[in-house]
Amino acid sequence: MSNSNEEEPSSKSARAVEYLYHLQTTYYPPNPDDRISKLQHHSDLALQLLDSIPPEQRKSPIQRATFEYLRGKILDVFPDYRKEAEDHLSKAVKLNPSLADAWLCLGNCIWKKGDFTAAKNCFSLALEKGPNKGILCQLSMLKRKMSQDTENQSELVEESIQHAKEAITLDVKDGNSWYNLGNAYLTSFFVTGAWDHTKLIHSLKAYQNAEKDERMKSCPDLYFNSATANKYLENYQRALSGYEAAALKDPGLNAAEEVQKIVNLLDKVDNLLKGHVRAKRMASLSSSLVAVNLKSSHKRVTIDLLSEGLNRALALEGKVFLFVRSESVAPLYYLVRDLNQTCFVLTVYGVRNDVIKEGDQLTLLDPYFCDVDLLWKEKHYQFKSIRLDFYEQVLVNGKALTPQQAAHTSIYAQHKP
Repeated sequence: MSNSNEEEPSSKSARAVEYLYHLQTTYYPPNPDDRISKLQHHSDLALQLLDSIPPEQRKSPIQRATFEYLRGKILDVFPDYRKEAEDHLSKAVKLNPSLADAWLCLGNCIWKKGDFTAAKNCFSLALEKGPNKGILCQLSMLKRKMSQDTENQSELVEESIQHAKEAITLDVKDGNSWYNLGNAYLTSFFVTGAWDHTKLIHSLKAYQNAEKDERMKSCPDLYFNSATANKYLENYQRALSGYEAAALKDPGLNAAEEVQKIVNLLDKVDNLLKGHVRAKRMASLSSSLVAVNLKSSHKRVTIDLLSEGLNRALALEGKVFLFVRSESVAPLYYLVRDLNQTCFVLTVYGVRNDVIKEGDQLTLLDPYFCDVDLLWKEKHYQFKSIRLDFYEQVLVNGKALTPQQAAHTSIYAQHKP
């Protein structure tokens, strides 16, 4: 059996490129400059090995295409656009149009330049050669990037979801494909108004499948984005744990700040619910509720009669006694008292921030109930919470809201576009 010294230069250079990209996806030191320095060092080593391939092994068009492809891929490992990388990758696909990975790398390189249409053409040309999960994932990511600041956001994100699903059908065990699908659903949640929590559930299921792939355990964005989905589902314990794991894997992410935002919100809610609101204010705002005529057949209940999750055909009436300011754009948080004077947190999606005010009487239809109970850093948080996803789910002072009072909050996930 041959030792490493007898290994062919072409095999050595291929392994060096593989290791280089392993570094790119797993090495996240506290100082981002250290990451670039290490990538530069191993990029130089990979180029040296590539140049050691004898000229006679670069004669045929196929051999030259592989050589140009590897050189371009090495140069394209950095986050910024490199024209030299594009030049080598362009030569590779001209010499061997069937080299799918060269098309993939060329598309990624051109994407960095900001030419999304040309990048899309590269991925589409590659798919004409045959199905490829890696290219489908990149095309899915590109569609999400292209959806930003366009009128047809929802359409492009839906196409992103479909490409992600196509990649999974090619390899149901590939964690990166599942991760990409999770990102597509998470983006869909944000760009369509940040209210449809079923998309968050789809996102989490995809992330859970991604975690089954050992290779994905080194991906900090997976932990970050999964935590984000949990945060908006009000699974605060899982969100905090996920953000902490992401911060450990990549200090460059703002995961620690996300942890602090959640803790700040929980502390504020906890303090307010424990009586840190002035008694006079509470008394004036929790006066008796006026009976509201319901046009539907919803049964009136108090919060203690709700079940975990969606409570269909039930209506809960309450009075807003405080708007809770938070560091997030969405959702909006209110403290509300029901007919039994039981306090709960109301999280509101899909409604403008000037629609519900302190002192308003609310009628919540089909309320989605969550009994929050978690322990974090030796502090216990416990409160009742209802989420409002659709503006049709609430009457304000007995009146239904109009579509003009709905909000469409666009927030993008942390993941790479």
